[in-house]
Amino acid sequence: MRKSLVVCHMKLIGARYYDPQHFNNRETISTSKPSGSPRDHDSHGTHTTAIAAGSPVANANYFGLARGTARGGSPAARIAIYKACSFETCQGSTILKAIDDAIKDGVDILSISLGMSFLLQSDFLKDPIAIGAFHAYQMGVMVVCSAGNDGPDSYTVVNTAPWIFTIAASNIDRDFESTVLLGNGISVKGFAINFSNLTRSSKYPLAFARDVADDFTPPSEASNCYPGSLNPKKVAGKIIVCLDNYPSTSVRIKKLVVEDAGARGVICISQTQKGVPFDSGAFPCAKVGDTAGIQILNYINSTKKPTATILPTVTVPRFRPAPVVADFSSRGPGDVTENILKPDIMAPGVAILAATVPEKDESDDPIGEKPAKFGIKSGTSMACPHVTGAAAFIKSMHHQWTPSMIKSALMTTATTLNNMGRAFTNSSGLQANPHETGVGEISPVNALNPGLVFSTMTDDYLRFLCYCGYSEKSIQLLSSTDTFTCPKVSLNSLISNINYPSISIGKLSRNHAIKVTRNVINVGSPDAIYKAIVHTPQGLQVDVSPKIIIFRRGLANASFNVSFHGKQAPKGYNFGSITWSDRQHTVRVVFAVNVV
Repeated sequence: MRKSLVVCHMKLIGARYYDPQHFNNRETISTSKPSGSPRDHDSHGTHTTAIAAGSPVANANYFGLARGTARGGSPAARIAIYKACSFETCQGSTILKAIDDAIKDGVDILSISLGMSFLLQSDFLKDPIAIGAFHAYQMGVMVVCSAGNDGPDSYTVVNTAPWIFTIAASNIDRDFESTVLLGNGISVKGFAINFSNLTRSSKYPLAFARDVADDFTPPSEASNCYPGSLNPKKVAGKIIVCLDNYPSTSVRIKKLVVEDAGARGVICISQTQKGVPFDSGAFPCAKVGDTAGIQILNYINSTKKPTATILPTVTVPRFRPAPVVADFSSRGPGDVTENILKPDIMAPGVAILAATVPEKDESDDPIGEKPAKFGIKSGTSMACPHVTGAAAFIKSMHHQWTPSMIKSALMTTATTLNNMGRAFTNSSGLQANPHETGVGEISPVNALNPGLVFSTMTDDYLRFLCYCGYSEKSIQLLSSTDTFTCPKVSLNSLISNINYPSISIGKLSRNHAIKVTRNVINVGSPDAIYKAIVHTPQGLQVDVSPKIIIFRRGLANASFNVSFHGKQAPKGYNFGSITWSDRQHTVRVVFAVNVV
């Protein structure tokens, strides 16, 4: 029997997996082997890895959608995989072990698309990702993490330690639409991914879920297509309209409930996850917003025999506006401290096409199609590896740059306008602020030549921990040093003064001023003159000193001070920026100031 030819392309150069029971049981660790496999089980790792460093693949698509060439952010990079989590568990000790192994293996960048719940994040020195990331930073390894998917509420961002590069998610200039055609000829645009076999000429009875409720079911449960709430005899053969007022009943559950009851399709009226297409497979499905939902319900109520059909999803290129902050993307400010601006930056994370593990269950696939090798997924998990790839790209061009220099280059060159030339908006259509976008959307090419960079040293982060109120003993234990001592004056307000590429002041009294200092390194032309331009909201006084920085050959370092005074500024957060320019480079430093 001939063996099949295996082509080794040296893309994946290592893979480790961790058995928590084996790892935590000292009695068996020397006598047994860990069970399991480093292979992916749900495509999350495959998808994020392909985004970061996947090789170019022509004609990539998801059953015909989003067709084109797929490539990672740094396609020439090598990949090592550390499978620390599974369906069953994701223990902190295992995460720490995986990070430690990655450091020992000599990786340059760690991409971590996971994080603890924002409800549990209360202490940097009890967060395994924060602890592991600090050890990585000490060894010159950059750590990029997702900001979390608990938006759009404030104070939900996770992975907020300043030595972590925290990534928010945005959409891209491509959308997926699933059109709903009503019997009266009206067309309603929905956002979903479905491979419906319904056509324009085929119309089916349309019903509101409340009107097909099972006996003795509360109307609110039936309206939301709660499990067990619908009468299969009334549902069979119809397209059902569900509300989305029950957070515990996701669109996926509604789809399963309606499908199991024998419906021909489902329309979900939902403002949550707005703009994020739900993948319903072969079952006809469309999500619509409140305005379109009211239109559909009015049609049902005004017609004796309402009908509709749901068309299969089509790709919409050159979608506008983009980027828009994803509805699910977790927002700042950080809960542990508001004196560091988080998230740091924004990257594509909505409906991203990348490699997946072909599913064995083909029940949701289009009839006659083989399992897909690519999938479309959304989340800050997808945004994170975009930045990882960009950072690896920069690292390949600037080998001597530290993680903080690469981070600074990406942050100070980020874009702030969408593809319509206007300020970024969020999923509600309102102008977005830095607690949603960070400093803006990544621009990797611009980051190759940033002009100036902010270098944040390990001692900066140790002082940060002092300012947060941690004891010297705890800090020495974390950093494996017994020589570090905290400054005599260690106040929380001094966090704003660490050399970070953005500025955040969590509390500024109206009649007081706060001054912060920043140090920059010139990585552009050795002879350059930079001038500062301040963009500040009305009422907030911002003074930069000096306003002009002159660099000469052999003098690559400089510092500047920024003073903030509340004056007539409105209470709450005020956002603005300081832009340094030498006519060749634009170095933008975003600030957030909370006037109380």
